Amino acid sequence: MTAHADEQPDGRSAHAVDSRYAWSRLLVVLALMTLGSSPMYVVSVVLPAVQADFGVARADASLPYTLLMVGFGLGGIALGRLADRAGLMTVVMIGAAGLGAGYVAAAASGSLLGFALVHGLLLGALGSAATFAPLVADTSLWFVRRRGIAVAICASGNYLAGAIWPPIVQHFVETAGWRPTFVGLGIASALLMPLLALRLRPRPPTGTAPVSPRPGSAVTLPSGRPFGLSLAQAQAVLCVAGVACCVAMAMPQVHIVAYCTDLGFGAARGAEMLSLMLAMGIVSRLISGAICDRIGGLRTLLLGSALQGLALLLFIPFDGLVSLYVISALFGLFQGGIVPSYAIIVREHFPAAEAGARVGTVLMATLLGMALGGWISGKVFDLTGSYDAAFLNGIAWNALNLAIALWLLWRVRRGGPGNPADRPTVAAAAA
Repeated sequence: MTAHADEQPDGRSAHAVDSRYAWSRLLVVLALMTLGSSPMYVVSVVLPAVQADFGVARADASLPYTLLMVGFGLGGIALGRLADRAGLMTVVMIGAAGLGAGYVAAAASGSLLGFALVHGLLLGALGSAATFAPLVADTSLWFVRRRGIAVAICASGNYLAGAIWPPIVQHFVETAGWRPTFVGLGIASALLMPLLALRLRPRPPTGTAPVSPRPGSAVTLPSGRPFGLSLAQAQAVLCVAGVACCVAMAMPQVHIVAYCTDLGFGAARGAEMLSLMLAMGIVSRLISGAICDRIGGLRTLLLGSALQGLALLLFIPFDGLVSLYVISALFGLFQGGIVPSYAIIVREHFPAAEAGARVGTVLMATLLGMALGGWISGKVFDLTGSYDAAFLNGIAWNALNLAIALWLLWRVRRGGPGNPADRPTVAAAAA
């Protein structure tokens, strides 16, 4: 059998890391993530219409979103493993089928339970999950010199989807109804995503020696004992860190609208602050990506965690309208780069062949943290009658994340077995 034009005879990609193809591939990946992340924003837009259609309470109508996020996280692990073995194109094709069938099946649902299960299984576990963790992990394999900014651009697709899809979906819900809108989304996903996936056929050139990094960059070779820990221990520590940072992150993102309402500013002001927060999150991801190329993933996580904690602290004494706009913008600017930094940490410290599965696992932990953080903050508010205690709870979780990042950095700088200080640099390996 002859090799494909994009492959060498041994099955490796004929394209090099940091090549022109790698950058063109990144644009395709960004488009795919923007398409694939649509369900998590679409379901929020159609919530009032779905609630009225099925005649259920608001809390019950929120079930599809909950199952979607659970499926999103769990599916990311399984599809990340599949991407490691079968390649990204296969995973994206599965995602296209999941989104296409999921949207159409959701449109045909006769009950809220059926609607919710479709979101969890098809739109979440098979659809959106295929276009987040696997794409981030794959992008990290195609870049060395600009890995941080490349992963940041890729991960920005998730926030970009939040900016693009809600107004489009709202327009069609008002003019055609939510069911025809879902059918249209399903058809668009089933047609566009496979066309984009064809561009992803080449496998990452993981079998070749990477090129040497720029002077001063923080690139090192992965290890079988990241941070001087076993692979399982290091993975578990990163998962705990992911939960902790995102429990803290969820406090403003989930409750800023309710917080503004309680302060008497109204829900519309809170929604504006949330939009501002997410917009600044895109900027944050790009800036953090550039920083990551200079100082590495672990130090970027440490920086983002410290700044996020500072922003959470500012919410407590400053509760005026203008102050909240400013702090919301700062919070978005500080926190947007935290989650992508985990993908860089995995790529820098773990074997490249396991990138998909391990990135998927850590990102699943961050999604769990978001879900848990939204609930815990509401529970703390119910018990205390104040969001001050909820902000303090978020700060405590953020402190845990900060402590883990400091501990891992200490282990790296100590230069124990399996740490980057004891391993050859990329430049030495390529020499």
